[in-house]
Amino acid sequence: MLKFGSKSDVTVVHRATIRLLDDAEILHCDFQPQHKGKYILEYVCKQLNILETDYFGLRYVDSCRQRHWLDLAKTAIKQVKDTEPILFSFRVKFYPPDPLRLKEEITRYQIYQQLKRDLLHGRLYCSPGEAALLAACIVQSELGDYEPELHEGNYISEHKLLLKQTDAIEEKALELHQTQLKGFTPEQAETHFLRLASQLDTYAVDPHPVK
Repeated sequence: MLKFGSKSDVTVVHRATIRLLDDAEILHCDFQPQHKGKYILEYVCKQLNILETDYFGLRYVDSCRQRHWLDLAKTAIKQVKDTEPILFSFRVKFYPPDPLRLKEEITRYQIYQQLKRDLLHGRLYCSPGEAALLAACIVQSELGDYEPELHEGNYISEHKLLLKQTDAIEEKALELHQTQLKGFTPEQAETHFLRLASQLDTYAVDPHPVK
């Protein structure tokens, strides 16, 4: 928490750290006690050039290790007053029925990033065959076409893409990457991933553990 001004005119400024969908990327947002949750989300979306903001939200973990969505209509600091440092995770809150119909390319990319996370953390349940094809799409997007002199052995094993990443799935993903997805641009591979993922029964489902 930062304070500016004289003793008679003190403005309290809180600093929030926001983890983006790519864990390697973070943002910082300074906000004041009167600012509502909407202020922080709008700041993040502006930094990411996202216009279709309604699909996104900010998650935080309270002192009891429970996850919550930041209420955009309520004062932000009152919701996270027991957490230090203030840490939010930028996530997709409302999944579009058909992500390929989104107007903005940057929105589609953020949905793609969220679905990659869902696949990695086991929230996007699918058959081994579907998992192999989704993994192959990610590899095609990140590595491009298969090049024998560059991609030796089981190069997919170097990438953690699935919660339960078996040798059989990796072998099938290798085959698909080298054949079926050859020639796909990164954008085409991501579009193919979105089309497949959005048709799964667990698309847009957020499972919660129960006791």
